[in-house]
Amino acid sequence: LSLCMCVYLHCLEFMDVLLYEIMQQEIRPLLAVDIIEQLHRQFALLSGGRGNDGAPIITFPEYSGFSEVPEEDFLNVVTYLTSIPSLDAASIGFIIIIDRRKDKWSSVKASLSRIAGAFPGNLQLVLVLRPSRFFQRAIADIGIKLHKDDFKMKIVMLNSLSDLHGYVDKGQLTRELGGSLEYCHSQWIHHRTAIENFAMTVKTTAQMLQKFGTDLAEMELPNDIQCTKDLLTAHTNKHNNLKDELKLALKQGTTLLGCIKEQAAKSENHKLNPDEMENQTTVERLLAQLDETENAFEQFWCKHHLKLEQCLQLRHFEQDFREVKVSLDSLWESLTSLSVIGDCLARVEQLLKDLKTLEEKAQVSLSSLLSLHALHGDQLIQSNHYAVDSIRPKCVELRRVCDDFSNEAKKKTDVLSKSLQIHTGIEKWCESGIYLLASQAVDKCQTQEGAESALTDIEHFLESAEKTLCLQISVLKALKRLEDVQEMFEKRHVSLKRLSAKQTRPVQPVAPRPESSPKRPSLKNPTRTTGSQQRQFDKRSHSFLFFCLFFCRHIMTELIETERLYVEELQSIMEVQNLSHLTPPSLENKRDVLFGNLPEIYDFHNKTFLRELEDCIEKPELVGTCFLKRKEELQVYEKYCQNKPRSEVLWRQCGDSVFFQECQKKLDHKLSLDAYLLKPVQRIHQIPTHEMLKCSKSEGTAELEEALATMLDIIKSVNDSMHQIAITGFEGNLSELGKLLMQGSFNVWTDHKKGHSKVKDLARFKPMQRHLFLYDKMLLFCKKREETTDGHEKTPSYSFKHSLKMSAVGITENVKGDNKKFEVWYNSREVVYIIQAPSMDVKNMWVSEIRKVLTGQLEACRGTHTHTHAHTHLSPNTKIGCVQHTEGGFPVYSYGHVEF
Repeated sequence: LSLCMCVYLHCLEFMDVLLYEIMQQEIRPLLAVDIIEQLHRQFALLSGGRGNDGAPIITFPEYSGFSEVPEEDFLNVVTYLTSIPSLDAASIGFIIIIDRRKDKWSSVKASLSRIAGAFPGNLQLVLVLRPSRFFQRAIADIGIKLHKDDFKMKIVMLNSLSDLHGYVDKGQLTRELGGSLEYCHSQWIHHRTAIENFAMTVKTTAQMLQKFGTDLAEMELPNDIQCTKDLLTAHTNKHNNLKDELKLALKQGTTLLGCIKEQAAKSENHKLNPDEMENQTTVERLLAQLDETENAFEQFWCKHHLKLEQCLQLRHFEQDFREVKVSLDSLWESLTSLSVIGDCLARVEQLLKDLKTLEEKAQVSLSSLLSLHALHGDQLIQSNHYAVDSIRPKCVELRRVCDDFSNEAKKKTDVLSKSLQIHTGIEKWCESGIYLLASQAVDKCQTQEGAESALTDIEHFLESAEKTLCLQISVLKALKRLEDVQEMFEKRHVSLKRLSAKQTRPVQPVAPRPESSPKRPSLKNPTRTTGSQQRQFDKRSHSFLFFCLFFCRHIMTELIETERLYVEELQSIMEVQNLSHLTPPSLENKRDVLFGNLPEIYDFHNKTFLRELEDCIEKPELVGTCFLKRKEELQVYEKYCQNKPRSEVLWRQCGDSVFFQECQKKLDHKLSLDAYLLKPVQRIHQIPTHEMLKCSKSEGTAELEEALATMLDIIKSVNDSMHQIAITGFEGNLSELGKLLMQGSFNVWTDHKKGHSKVKDLARFKPMQRHLFLYDKMLLFCKKREETTDGHEKTPSYSFKHSLKMSAVGITENVKGDNKKFEVWYNSREVVYIIQAPSMDVKNMWVSEIRKVLTGQLEACRGTHTHTHAHTHLSPNTKIGCVQHTEGGFPVYSYGHVEF
């Protein structure tokens, strides 16, 4: 982002000192425009001439009012003139020529004294053209002999211009000194003013570009359409303004360069002096760098503008998605509310008609929605949109919802069609039966022959109803089972509500023993249980056990299915590794960084863990033992998660390469590789041991509880290690500090016993934001920083500030005035750290963990020493083996600082 400033560094070595200071220093140096009146007096000038060794020449021409020039004006002019030559030329030393041929010795002496006392540069030689009159020349000779040591300069007194030409070449002297160097003082001032003005313009332009780039880097993309449009408009206007500034700077520099070249082209024999050549080179290089800056700025702007446009496209897509989702939800609600139960033929026909109407309406809507929105999303994906991972799932979801709607409509159509068929058959059979009964004349049935004929017709008709009767029996059985299951759930619902209201421990229901059982004494007034009550209780007990077993097996089945899917996904990632012949050179030696220890995770799940889970399908209560048995192997996830940030950085650098696109096509992956590389991190957080614990019976519950604690401990260890690897600035070895027990952010105040009272008071009112890491042997205090990489989300880092050895700390568990605070103190309260937790729960966890560490240290010390001054009493506010005293009415326990 600082390219607009850095782009000028290549040309700084060719600039004169003053222009270098203009470009580099924040405080503006002395410029020609600041002393324009003093320069026009022409009592000192830098003509551009050089000595034989390249030393710059400053001339003090004849100036009658030299002694009347104020000291400040003299110092400003000399300081300005010495700042113009390049660093290389200035380091040689300056040659000063003082022309006092028409003046007196007193003027010569005054000039030498002023130069000796105020000249700011490295002075090599002073050449003095002494007064030409005989008397003044004699006085000058005597005076220089008497005062030469006072000036502390190498001074050469010259009688004539020919003597001067013996020290300096004529080509480096102006015509006033008998030379051929062309010099116009007014033109020199004009050029210096223009060059310095151009340098200031270049610096200002660069600073504006840098600020604009910084603003863009710190910008967060808006979340709505209007704000995105406003931001795009504002940035475009800012870009156009900066573009105009660049064009003005280029125009200014081009004009200035033309003036310099025009001066050189006045005559064929005219040559630019070293100062003029430096000016021309500087302007040319600044112009070239401005041109490069303009190109770089345009490239940067194009990328940023594209991102803003893509952001606007994404916001439109998201808004359209929400509107489409509302329409789809409305259609789905209409479909689900449509019943598939009709009590008569007319009702079923009406339901079918309503369903067909809804399908026709939905077909038009779904087609337009898919064509407009899903295809729009596909176009964004094909155009390499930066938010592909957000767009693709929405497109998939839209297609899934449409497919679900179509499938559900088809199911309802099938059910209603079968219902229509049944109702039609029943209706026809009933109509035929009514017609048969109506067609049998009563008078014909009075005879035996007529009655037998009518009976035969009825029997034949009833035989044709066997299929209808079978259907009726099946429906009644299904309804009976539905009622039984519903009754089970209603009773379970009432029972669980009663237990929940009483907050009692659930008891395993068992069948009561008979009154005559020898194992249990009979009661004086036993309550008799009827047969129906006994059967009802047995039914409830059996239902509860069946309920628990069913859901536990259901969760076990789900666990195994997700485990198989997970192994398949890991295998598909391993197949990417096997395509080594397509691997680009940039990834040859970085496969371990990209994939981490994924092969180790795959081997463990494929060869060991999946098989052991499958062995538990019939006995879900043994799954806890399975997790406990493989506790150590599951630690492989900690190493994988620690490497994940490095893998993501490498993916962002190489994820767009053709290699990964080809791999995705060859392996038919629906998602990009980075989504698959996230699977292990997701898997370790999704194993449902707590769900099995809820539904488990008494057998295996302890193992499941321990397994759940193990998984939570592994997840905590993984999360803590992710924070630990972000610690920077700690010079020691973190692995030597023992196990990382806790980590979290707190407000921290410090109180130094020997500190200044004002500092102590100030420390109490201004907390520091610190991220603490508690190890077995040390407590680290770090400062959390948020860093943005390549425009991606912010990642935290922790800058190490200081540490406390746990063997030398004490703890005060309660601080007066705030129940979320506790104290950790060092060296007998020489330094006290007041720590405020975000909540009481967090404070209690930290205090408990610190107490465990210090108690463990105390017990270790007790094993070494046999006598201790620590007292042990068992009041509610004290701990065994603690040194106790009180501060402000609160008990204080020092576990680590115990004297024996």
